[in-house]
Amino acid sequence: MHRAPRFGLTLLVGAFFGQPLIAADLVAGQEKAQLCTACHGDNGQSQIPNIPSLASQLDAFIQWQLVYFRSGTRKNEQMQPIVEQLGNEDIRNLAAWFASLQPAAKKPDDNPDLSAKGAQAAAGRRCGLCHGDDYAGIKGVARLAGQREEYLAKALHDFKSGVRSGGGRAAMADAAYPLSDEEIEALAHYLAHL
Repeated sequence: MHRAPRFGLTLLVGAFFGQPLIAADLVAGQEKAQLCTACHGDNGQSQIPNIPSLASQLDAFIQWQLVYFRSGTRKNEQMQPIVEQLGNEDIRNLAAWFASLQPAAKKPDDNPDLSAKGAQAAAGRRCGLCHGDDYAGIKGVARLAGQREEYLAKALHDFKSGVRSGGGRAAMADAAYPLSDEEIEALAHYLAHL
């Protein structure tokens, strides 16, 4: 009789702290990720402009984005036919696989003055509150450190203009709206070189 309450409490505590209740299958995730390599690159390292790298992106963030794409809340013509064929287990496995990969090696900063401006903009806009002090992301919030520079700039422009919306992105739209083009360029450069 005492097992049922403890089991229920375990589920509740696990759900509250964001712990997965069902373990992901990394091998299945790696196999399913073959669908993703054409755009997101081998081992999640994109080589295509405006396509994000997924290596070391947070598990919860990837899961949420795939669910948003699958439901149509987040729109993308290239992603839609791929995510329509993914079940919940596929999404869980893919997210775990990409989260387990190492991020891209740090790139030499060819414009430290622009990075300094980006660091000032990030501090002034308090980007670290949601994305973490090291910009490695927190739970369901994206890792920005080391992401492709042009993708970061595109994402910020899309949030600012309202092109990218849905899926709880109101906070990013509010944060991006007041950014100047120069701040977006500096932020993207700074974050890409972390």
